[in-house]
Amino acid sequence: MTRYDPATIETKWQQAWDAAGIFRAQRDESRPKYYVLEMFPYPSGRIHMGHVRNYTLGDVIARYKLAKGFNVLHPMGWDAFGMPAENAAMAQGGHPADWTYRNIAEMKAQMKPMGWSLDWSRELATCDPEYYGQQQALFLDMLEEGLVYRKNAVVNWDPVDMTVLANEQVIDGRGWRSGAEVERRELTQWFFKISDYSEELLAALDRLDDWPAKVKLMQANWIGRSRGLQFAFGLTEEAHGHDRVEVYTTRPDTLMGASFVGISPDHPLARALEKDDPEIAAFCAEVRKGGTTEEALETAEKRGMDTGLRVRHPFDTSWELPVWIANFILMDYGTGAIFGCPAHDQRDLDFARKYGLPVASTYEPVEITGDYASPEEGGSAYVPAKDVAVRYVRRIAGDEVQTGNDGVDAAIAFCEGHGVGRGVTKYRLRDWGLSRQRYWGCPIPVVHCPECGVVPERKENLPVELPRDVSFDIPGNPLDRHEGFLSCACPACGGDARRETDTMDTFVDSSWYFTRFTAPRADTPTVAEDVAYWMNVDQYVGGIEHAILHLLYSRFFARAMQRTGHLPEAAIEPFDALFTQGMVTHAIYQSRNKSGRAVYHYPEEVELRDGGAWLRADGREVEVVPSAKMSKSKNNVVDPVNIVRDYGADTARWFVMSDSPPERDVEWTASGAEAAAKHLARVFRIAAEAAELPDGTGAGDAALRREVARTVDGVTRDIESFGFNAAIARLYALTSALQRSDAGGTARREAARTMAQLMAPVTPHIAEELWAMLGGEGLCATAPWPVADPALLVEDEVTLPIQVNGKRRSEITVPKDMDKAGIEALVRADEAVLRTLDGAEIRKLIVVPGRIVNVVA
Repeated sequence: MTRYDPATIETKWQQAWDAAGIFRAQRDESRPKYYVLEMFPYPSGRIHMGHVRNYTLGDVIARYKLAKGFNVLHPMGWDAFGMPAENAAMAQGGHPADWTYRNIAEMKAQMKPMGWSLDWSRELATCDPEYYGQQQALFLDMLEEGLVYRKNAVVNWDPVDMTVLANEQVIDGRGWRSGAEVERRELTQWFFKISDYSEELLAALDRLDDWPAKVKLMQANWIGRSRGLQFAFGLTEEAHGHDRVEVYTTRPDTLMGASFVGISPDHPLARALEKDDPEIAAFCAEVRKGGTTEEALETAEKRGMDTGLRVRHPFDTSWELPVWIANFILMDYGTGAIFGCPAHDQRDLDFARKYGLPVASTYEPVEITGDYASPEEGGSAYVPAKDVAVRYVRRIAGDEVQTGNDGVDAAIAFCEGHGVGRGVTKYRLRDWGLSRQRYWGCPIPVVHCPECGVVPERKENLPVELPRDVSFDIPGNPLDRHEGFLSCACPACGGDARRETDTMDTFVDSSWYFTRFTAPRADTPTVAEDVAYWMNVDQYVGGIEHAILHLLYSRFFARAMQRTGHLPEAAIEPFDALFTQGMVTHAIYQSRNKSGRAVYHYPEEVELRDGGAWLRADGREVEVVPSAKMSKSKNNVVDPVNIVRDYGADTARWFVMSDSPPERDVEWTASGAEAAAKHLARVFRIAAEAAELPDGTGAGDAALRREVARTVDGVTRDIESFGFNAAIARLYALTSALQRSDAGGTARREAARTMAQLMAPVTPHIAEELWAMLGGEGLCATAPWPVADPALLVEDEVTLPIQVNGKRRSEITVPKDMDKAGIEALVRADEAVLRTLDGAEIRKLIVVPGRIVNVVA
């Protein structure tokens, strides 16, 4: 019997898989396909435990489906454009491409030892000209279809770095890198017409049955469908050619509580006023230094300036409202103007109280209690849900007591009937601005001709490649200074022209990569036969942080690609099933320096003993901060390379799959990793002992075969439902059953072989070694998935209710003869129990055989 040696075993079987080419996907119309995809990584240069969990999740499904007879596509690529590479070039010298491809090589070398069943022959990087040339072809097709256009837009402009900044790159009004005060500047930008698909993208969410409800809700909120009233307040005097202020409101039922009209600093009226009024011009210039998102404006201090203009209320011409310029109003939402009703909007109330504007309620609670303080009396804004009944004290139409929804409908009907505006449906979703004034991105394939205007490049001239001979010594986009790139012939007239120097938002790169994997070397964006066979992605895995923009943009791109002939209509929703995994967390170890500032220490620098933590270097005790997301800033990261070196890849894979449901966070602990390694060594020893037994029968043959059948059935159902931790709990129980079994050698070897197959999706290397040791034919990875004999599943079972702190929270069905250890393992993995515990520690777990399980937390 040999000793379990992960380093030797894992290298051996990875080479065997590569030699056999079992993960290399080929289109085969005779076989059902299964497309597994994890969100591809940015090539930062190091993988982390989040990568390990993410790609192991997908790998378990991919390997399971391969064993079930599917033709599996499981590709890998790199989301390789973006600012980090450009910043590295600025800080360290060199070229972004060199930095990026070096990081790709390093990360690939770290990923390979994990044993993921990836088809590396389809590897792509979005910075490959082969890839972004086809992206440019897609852009041209979308431009021809009217899905791309140019317009002026307000952006965050860093005057030192001379580039547009995303809102998250503006910190306290300053550029995150330069520290310069950011300006809100109007620039000509390229846009995708995603807003044309607002209703379709919203309605289709109802058909995504295998998406998390929270993700669909986040997308629905981002699209933001609303029904409201659009109307105009007439100015008492014309100003700079303006005689009215058009507004859109979702709460026309509050119109009788109007206190002021607010306009954006970028509203045409504000732009006109600032030309003649230095005070208004200074105010607008100042507030334009803030962010441009609704969230940024909501959290900023509310600031305004009275223009001196007045408008008439539509229902009472003697009622005049002041017109203010306010910093919390976005020009690109609605009309860029609002009426403020402070009694029913906290933002408006804060603004009104700051500037002494009136506050008047239009409705109040149906039953007023002593806890209620009206906004007029100093209380907060009263903002009940729209389905809550309220008492209208200043109503436009409808009953005195009605819900907000009914009040809105009545107000719209009344206003339309009296010629005050019209009811309209609007969406919060804005068109997608894709222009970036940066070098390291996909060049936008158009030229600017003095005779012809903006002209698309010809497809035969693609890719429009990024020049390599650029310098980052001067701030700004080096393409603006590169004459060799700029100078070109107009594709229309052949005259002298200049190339577009804006590059595409990196979200574009990731919005169609999943289709490119179906034919990554094709000279067209997709190949009809390949994309028709492989799409849709059957299972997509990734972080919840991409729940809105990446997924929404990908859904739009699928529709655009279908419209331009690059996707079949069946692939209009590209991801059939979506799974969002939790984070990997770790405790934080910190001490204090002489000035009292926190100093963070890596886990390997700390020794845990006697209930505390001490630095290995000098023996000082350090503070242990509760577990948090692994972060380089807190040094609470665990390097997967070190884990593979010390314990093996299978240990890392087993641990991240076993400790909690995959949609929840998992805390990495040294003790947990050690326990996983010990268990795998135990499995190896038990299987090796079985391999040496002579053929024969034993008293426990039937019982063991029933246990195996139950485990096969349970693990199969668990994997299908992403209950990986529950599947592992069953495998723990089967290991114990095999160890204590008095079955004969034949039955024990059969059981051990089946256990190897069941473990293979999670721990494929040790599974291959055991499979070979126990006489399995061929590779375990390609062996058919075991099927439970139905006859062995028909036996006495018992359903045990599970009580948590005295309240029934779940139940499990187990064989009557399952031991307490097996039951405990299943209970600890039960999703309802974990949800009820919500992180609380189990102090006692009491199993009453055949009756009940009590959990005390």
